[in-house]
Amino acid sequence: MKFPLAALFLSLCLAASAPAQSTLVCLGDSLTAGYGLNEDQAYPALIAKKLPGWKVVNAGVSGDTTAGALQRLDWILKSHPDAVFVALGGNDGLRGVKPAETEKNLNEILSKIKASGASAYMAGMLVPSNYGKEYFFDFKVLFPRVAKKQGVPLMPFLLEGVGGKPGLNQADGIHPTAEGAVILADHVARFLKGRLPKARAGSAAPAAKVIRSRKDL
Repeated sequence: MKFPLAALFLSLCLAASAPAQSTLVCLGDSLTAGYGLNEDQAYPALIAKKLPGWKVVNAGVSGDTTAGALQRLDWILKSHPDAVFVALGGNDGLRGVKPAETEKNLNEILSKIKASGASAYMAGMLVPSNYGKEYFFDFKVLFPRVAKKQGVPLMPFLLEGVGGKPGLNQADGIHPTAEGAVILADHVARFLKGRLPKARAGSAAPAAKVIRSRKDL
């Protein structure tokens, strides 16, 4: 995979070294990275403004699958984040990855996060219905099954209220517009509030730089 690891490493190192600062990592693909948007328009930057006391690191990589995220996870966890929000699976579905493989990868990702001492959270994803009813169903149900097995809170659908709405998505019909990202961020922030550990006193909460790479989701 080709993506600017040095930039993400710097953000993570700064998060780890900042005194008395709680850190939330958003682990995802281009929906997290903010494909087609300015850095401050991606949902991790927006939720940073809604979660007082938390520094939010955008660890979204365009084109990433659950397998790709699993490969880079150990490196990300070296920064010792307090919490990780996992929003993956979209590319698995678009590429026709077997749901069982996606499920296996998500279980391993969440297990690693919990073993590191960080709190874990996950968002579900859907595939277009034209992929076939069986694949659509198998993909949809794997997320609640993983969440139950791992004992982590599940946001049922990352793009709730945004997905499938032309006015809230870019021309590709996949990635949210700036307006769509605001709605996405509101939903994510509401999901995380009350579930995140208590932020350490005196923390600041700037958003980290968006990491961009391949142009596909």
